[in-house]
Amino acid sequence: MQSISASLKKEGKTIGLVPTMGFLHHGHLSLVKESKSKTDVTVVSIFVNPTQFGPNEDFSAYPRDTEHDCKMLEAEGVDYVIIPSEDSIYTEGAQTYVNVTQLGKKLEGEFRPIHFQGVATVVTILFNIVRPDMAFFGQKDAQQATLLTRMEKDLHLGISINICNIMRESDGLAMSSRNIYLSETERKDALVLHNSLLKAQELIMAGTRDTDAIIAAMKGLYGAVKSSNLDYIKLVDDKTLDDAAMLELGKAYFILIACKIGKTRLIDNLHIRFKTDNTIEFK
Repeated sequence: MQSISASLKKEGKTIGLVPTMGFLHHGHLSLVKESKSKTDVTVVSIFVNPTQFGPNEDFSAYPRDTEHDCKMLEAEGVDYVIIPSEDSIYTEGAQTYVNVTQLGKKLEGEFRPIHFQGVATVVTILFNIVRPDMAFFGQKDAQQATLLTRMEKDLHLGISINICNIMRESDGLAMSSRNIYLSETERKDALVLHNSLLKAQELIMAGTRDTDAIIAAMKGLYGAVKSSNLDYIKLVDDKTLDDAAMLELGKAYFILIACKIGKTRLIDNLHIRFKTDNTIEFK
């Protein structure tokens, strides 16, 4: 792959990378489309990364269907798919890891202590293998996207990090490979995540700026969903991920949610930007 990338760059071509863990859905394909629109050559990696899973998480059970993934990517006109083995990513006796210290400790980092070290390390390795000019990630993993943007800046990697909009099912559920774990009843219950974000948007549009009031109203919706077990709802600055007390003009925020529906842990978020012309952008 490094040799191919070197040849492509000699030809003056730009390379886009879409890192995935496979079991692809239309959210992944939206990243592929974005890469194809902005670069000459699109590379997709498929690698279920063991170092970002904790001991009690679903690494062995994580859904995999590489043959179907490749058919989907071929239909989208992807130029290269790289499917590395674990041994080819992590050399024997590997001792080097990448940590984004402050951003990696918060939120998901509190519940999954090794997760972001695994993410930052494997993405750095994939960057070094593929040598892309641009990389494409989804906003659904907002903390991950923020952390990787920080990592690229701190390490002067020279790669443009593109964060693409959340793709949702027709009823609002954020697309995720883990949605396959949900039973029919749990699938309906899972809509509480999106519905609580809509509740927050409604309150903000009505003039509420106190974040405690917004979060309290959101949490009130989860009490009626028996299968839900809320890990957190946080309203944070979109760069530092520090808690925000009041929403202010000219600033931008994330509302971040992590919640188990039955045994399936789901995340979702809403990005809020207060523009200086007094308009508010939600995405």
